This record gives sequence, C-alpha cells and structure tokens, in this order.
Amino acid sequence: MSLDPSLKMSMTMTGKRSVLTRAERITKLVTDKKFDPKKDKALGLSKTLVGKG
Repeated sequence: MSLDPSLKMSMTMTGKRSVLTRAERITKLVTDKKFDPKKDKALGLSKTLVGKG
C-alpha cells in the first residue's frame, strides 16, 4: 500500500523547534543556576524556548 503524496510531503518538512528536549532543558537550567540535580526532580520542568542564534 502506498502513501498519499500529501502525507509524504508532510513527513519530509522540517521546521524550527520551539522548545528543547528534557535533557537540553536540564543542562540549560543548570547553567542558569535555576535547577539543582541533587535537590530538584526532572519531572514537571518548565518549557524552555530555543534561543535565537
């Protein structure tokens, strides 16, 4: 069974990410001194926007 051409196009499109993954968020929050891995939990972190670069 083949895919519809409109579905193939949507799979190949890549856009700019708006938020970081959990591991990326933790490293950014640790460098900003807003997260302590020894005290804080990694669940329920706030969303961190990708900076303009």
